[in-house]
Amino acid sequence: MVSSVALTVAAYLASLPPERRKVMRAVRAAIRKGMPKGYRESMGYGMIMWSIPLSVLPDTYNGQPLCYAALAAQKNHYAAYLMGPYGNPKILSELKAGYKKAGIKLDMGKSCVRFRGLDGVALDVIRDVVARIPADEYMRIYRKSRKT
Repeated sequence: MVSSVALTVAAYLASLPPERRKVMRAVRAAIRKGMPKGYRESMGYGMIMWSIPLSVLPDTYNGQPLCYAALAAQKNHYAAYLMGPYGNPKILSELKAGYKKAGIKLDMGKSCVRFRGLDGVALDVIRDVVARIPADEYMRIYRKSRKT
């Protein structure tokens, strides 16, 4: 996995070649449009990340902000890391159905939606999936998972 050393989202995007920057900006815009209030955009794990800040949820399992979504330009593809579908079968079904309806083959790992360009990503589906879990609900789910 390619990891950037950029400290800001602007620096990360500026470090990309123009065509890759164009793809990242389009996907980032879709994610930002759907992102519920309460998540903070920053750099984390070498990629653009939307998370619950430590000032709101300081007791995470690894001492890092709780990641909800992330976006990265990898060596040979792009990746959107989406915790909603990863942890919720209903949202995963919505993601799969949305891609099928859009006529786009979904290339997905556990939380990672991989694509090689804008023609391989359903921006409206990504936006809608990201919008599904408000920050307070995500924190509730996280806290419940840590008690078991």
